[in-house]
Amino acid sequence: MGWAATVIREGELEKRSDSLFQFWKKKLVVLTKDSLSLFPDGHKRARGKELGFHSILKVDCVERTGKYIYFTIVTTDRKEIDFRCPDQSCWNASITMALIDFQNKRAIQDFKSRQELEQAAGVGNLLHVL
Repeated sequence: MGWAATVIREGELEKRSDSLFQFWKKKLVVLTKDSLSLFPDGHKRARGKELGFHSILKVDCVERTGKYIYFTIVTTDRKEIDFRCPDQSCWNASITMALIDFQNKRAIQDFKSRQELEQAAGVGNLLHVL
């Protein structure tokens, strides 16, 4: 991840491990306008894992208990990554809003690209007719 990216939010989340025992592990998390980066042991010095929003389908399965909010990030290849955060921190909402913003911007870019292609094709067809 390029650190030139604007940080929307930085803090701590717990991620369920993929191991047999499924421990919850604390991660330092950095949310930007196009990714969520996870760093082990709360240090950005260590190599983090970046979840680019282009590879995230949705934030799902939000459940509140007295102490935590549990949620799942579903990737475009249908992998599910489980997280929990303290009830008041609302990390799930921050990630969801950033993801929606990213998806909306991408949809607008795709629409504009299609329009430009159609216009270019229209101009080409017009020249061909002449």
